[in-house]
Amino acid sequence: MKIGLIKERKTPPDRRVVFSPQKAKAVQMQFEDLQFVVEPSDIRIFSDKAYAQQDLLLENDLSNCDVLLGVKEVPIDSLIPHASYFFFSHTIKKQPYNRDLLKAILDKNIQLYDHEVVTDSLGNRLIGFGRYAGLVGAYNGFRALGLRDSLFSLPKVDDLADLEAVKKELDAIRVPAIKICLSGLGKVAKGAKEILDHLKIKQVGVEEYLSDTFQEPVYTIIHVLDYNRRKDGEPGKISEFFLDPSPYESDFMRFAKVTDFFIAGHFYGDNAPYLFTRADARHPDFKISLVADISCDIDGPVASTLRASTIEDPFYGYDPQTESEVAFDAEGAITVMAVDNLPCELPKDASEGFGQMFAEHVIPAFFNGDLDGILERARMTKDGKLTPRYDYLQEFVDGKE
Repeated sequence: MKIGLIKERKTPPDRRVVFSPQKAKAVQMQFEDLQFVVEPSDIRIFSDKAYAQQDLLLENDLSNCDVLLGVKEVPIDSLIPHASYFFFSHTIKKQPYNRDLLKAILDKNIQLYDHEVVTDSLGNRLIGFGRYAGLVGAYNGFRALGLRDSLFSLPKVDDLADLEAVKKELDAIRVPAIKICLSGLGKVAKGAKEILDHLKIKQVGVEEYLSDTFQEPVYTIIHVLDYNRRKDGEPGKISEFFLDPSPYESDFMRFAKVTDFFIAGHFYGDNAPYLFTRADARHPDFKISLVADISCDIDGPVASTLRASTIEDPFYGYDPQTESEVAFDAEGAITVMAVDNLPCELPKDASEGFGQMFAEHVIPAFFNGDLDGILERARMTKDGKLTPRYDYLQEFVDGKE
């Protein structure tokens, strides 16, 4: 079996790859019928020479590979007809900017497996870059704090070699006595928590966070039933909320009244209440002055997120009174960090971590007859059609939605 590692062609460039040279070599040795073929790239975080030094084959033509592995969307004009691809297509939520891509995949009779829907039998995601989004997002939030308030000057993650270098920079700063609220319990939130814990910021429970004052920086982690409540006053249930959030309303304001720095690491589901609205942000008791929106849902549950920011220019300000964008350090503004491709800033660590997960959960499925259904659940297209699990996208593909 031949598996090709493709060159990333999306703009702006993405330096990540599914497998590092060392991991590709180790996986190839583990499965005797497997051969990796690497498409040369001058963008990838690992050099062509590094792959060659692991005795991995480099070829410009990957058309004879059984599966092609990438990270971001493949441009339409680079898609190889009748091939099988693994990449993040960003189409499962009917993202309008990728409708033509999904249509082209069907027209070219391509089998598409999407990293985002590599799940176990219960629907839990098995691979992703969430941890690295959390790590970089939290770091960027502290970088914004230091710049805005002239407290310290952290370099961009993009200018640092790896996660070890990131943590070394954090060792040199002192965080003032602020309250930090982190939403979410998944990989993103855990990555952000890793940064908070590295800074030795004290974690406190929700009730203590809401009621007490502190002479040191503290943080709390909130889940859906901490910041949502039933409209009828009855006790809420997590299973009920995820099934149908319509009986619920936001209870986030109780956190907004005591929080200085909010890190949004939650997953926002369809029809769930917004955490805070533009009206909430104008309220005299609204205290949050810094938001690291790792989830980055534009003009949605976090009202200050007007747009995605970029690695090059990661911060902007939101003026609650005019509901408009201002300078990130403008007086009275909420400072916003809303970069939507955060793992790109840690390409080496992110690639190594992703490769470890892909090797553990996906590669064996190619050789055991897909015993656990990993591949079948992730396959979105086959024989020029959407597979049954994803046929809800047909009207989207046809331009009827």
